[in-house]
Amino acid sequence: MSVFTAVLKAELRLFLREPFSLFWIAVFPTILLTILGLIPSFREPDPGLGGRRVIDLYVPVNVLIALIMAGIQVLPPVLSGYRERGILRRMSTTPVRPASLLAAQIVLHFAAALGSALLVVAVGRIVFGVALPGHLPGYLAALLLGALSALALGSAVTAVTPTVKATTVVGSVVFFPMMFFTGVWIPVQTMPDPMRNVVEYSPFGAASQALDQAAEGGWPDLAHLGVIAAWAVVLITVAVRWFRWE
Repeated sequence: MSVFTAVLKAELRLFLREPFSLFWIAVFPTILLTILGLIPSFREPDPGLGGRRVIDLYVPVNVLIALIMAGIQVLPPVLSGYRERGILRRMSTTPVRPASLLAAQIVLHFAAALGSALLVVAVGRIVFGVALPGHLPGYLAALLLGALSALALGSAVTAVTPTVKATTVVGSVVFFPMMFFTGVWIPVQTMPDPMRNVVEYSPFGAASQALDQAAEGGWPDLAHLGVIAAWAVVLITVAVRWFRWE
């Protein structure tokens, strides 16, 4: 534990020196929510949404964007860079095992994503009057499973790509479909039924629905939580099976 703590502190210092990464994880989702909230029609109740506003739907979406940024865009190049430069291989000969470094990176990105999610919810409430999650335990359950899926997906991308360049390319290819499934361009709740039925089988489409249901005050549908958990298990299995230290 003392070794892990030392590694975590060192990685935290390095993490804080990367303002670009911090911006995309911690700041960008809130900026995007603010831009969307400044659109007058998004702040008006919509009869087609049961009297809800579009901005109400975008709070869970931007919470998920923070998770996607941390798990898919930022984490994989860091892990791949450590491997490509031989850092993981050299660490295997010291008391600081590579697993400690990987665990520290996952903890840091997980914490940054959750902090960003909290900021999104706070800005949504304070600036645009979006109600706080009505079912907090359900919201946290969906949020934690979504974060696990995002980090597992990023780890799987790292596992199947040999270089930093390849990791960045594959991560970008994966990133845009995940943004669509999350509901960035069209909220999942407003998609046509056939499209929504497909999207809900993706990890972030299911997470978007689960977060929205919890925000409305109910426990998320177990089917949605099950989809997120199943994806997390599959992606973790892929990451463990194919990850190489060098």
